[in-house]
Amino acid sequence: MSHPTQPGPHGVDLYMERGMMASANLNASMVSARKVKNDEFYTQWADIEREMNAYLEYDPDVFHGKTILLPCDDPEWSNFTKFFALHFVDYGLKKLISTSYAPDSNPAGSYYMPTLFDDPQFDQSKDQVSGKLFVLEPKDITGDRVINIDDLQWQYLSEDGDFRNAEVTRLRDEADMIITNPPFSLFREFMAWLVESGKQFAVIGNGNAVTYKEVFPLIEGNRLWKGATGNTSDMVFGVPKGAQVADSDREKAARLGYPSDSTHDFTRLGNSCWFTNIEHGRRHEPLQLMTMEDNIKFSKHKEIRGIGYSHYTNYDAIEVPFTDAIPGDYDGAMGVPITFLDKYNPDQFEIIGNSLILGKSMAECAERGTFQQGGPRFYVPNADGTYRRLYDRIVIRKIGGTQ
Repeated sequence: MSHPTQPGPHGVDLYMERGMMASANLNASMVSARKVKNDEFYTQWADIEREMNAYLEYDPDVFHGKTILLPCDDPEWSNFTKFFALHFVDYGLKKLISTSYAPDSNPAGSYYMPTLFDDPQFDQSKDQVSGKLFVLEPKDITGDRVINIDDLQWQYLSEDGDFRNAEVTRLRDEADMIITNPPFSLFREFMAWLVESGKQFAVIGNGNAVTYKEVFPLIEGNRLWKGATGNTSDMVFGVPKGAQVADSDREKAARLGYPSDSTHDFTRLGNSCWFTNIEHGRRHEPLQLMTMEDNIKFSKHKEIRGIGYSHYTNYDAIEVPFTDAIPGDYDGAMGVPITFLDKYNPDQFEIIGNSLILGKSMAECAERGTFQQGGPRFYVPNADGTYRRLYDRIVIRKIGGTQ
């Protein structure tokens, strides 16, 4: 979850029962919400469970004794808080902390409807401007001999709950792990904030973020990698009613088992994935590859079969347009699609750069032929003497390959 602004069924019922929001005001809020850039993507329980299970498969004690921070999160709507609260005891957690944004600091605040006003701590004068802090510790507050979300304690933050504020940064520094779905529009800043902490983390973002100047050096330096799940597949997210969702995405989410209901809509994002520095076994599974000779003879890709591999005009490497076409016996530099990172095994290959860094600009390599406009990328020759500019490429070399 990104922000605490998704109306849930409990919140709507309470409002109607108490008469605190008339239907006309609700409709006005929805109309206003449609005009706001949507940064509200609520992660599904199954996606959280699959990713956390991958870490546990590699290290059963990965969460034991840890304090986990879930920033940009709200247990009223978030599956992250509910998930870790449910597993608080069996994971052996030390402490669970969630923080939420104040609605007035949230660009999508039109969606907000509080549901805590039945709580003695609820303060309507603070609720729009202050974030919230939720804490779960191994204390049986309810006396039911179970530690779960019913034992969660909350209070208002003195600031608005923005992760960049000193208040939330202190919580970051207290934590051992940070796990969340941050606002996609703030992903670059959020990653810088994470890396500065030196803590372990697992966060959801756009797969294209691997090319960001704030992210790629971390991948190249083996300080960040793709998560174990959600790669090259659709991830479904809940969104507030009134948020703009393309019909095709709504329909795809429904086919995946998440039809819209009276309080939620759902969308699917095909390019979302986990970014983490927590070890999982799938990143140590070696790719099974054919030799260069066999690829040229038998590859299923017409771009390779019977043709071979092009050499870049403006960088000393071969073009490998598909991960499964990487020649296992080639020792030199290879440019591969960014989707290679879904299968990247640091024990098998090393990353030596990307086309945005290594590709000479058009002016530097335009001594002949026609180049497409654009920034630094790799080019391959066409049959007519011109050149074709490629999409982003990761440059790799087999471990122990030619320098």
